Amino acid sequence: MSKAIYTIIGFLLFTIGMMALVLSLVGVQLSFLTWIDKPGRLFGFLIRILMILLGVVIVVLSRTDWREEESVDSGN
Repeated sequence: MSKAIYTIIGFLLFTIGMMALVLSLVGVQLSFLTWIDKPGRLFGFLIRILMILLGVVIVVLSRTDWREEESVDSGN
């Protein structure tokens, strides 16, 4: 897959996780994420935080130019 697709996936994960977290503080849920709170509210909170963090990690890793990082590390 290309970098753009990974970036979009990470951004969507971050956005949906952030939206779900903010809406859960108000008492509203996104209809397709109602399964998250079935085991408990703490589990749902942790899954939302995990979605946000995973989204950020995917975006950062997809936008990193690994070839330039290798050339800087090797001193060339």
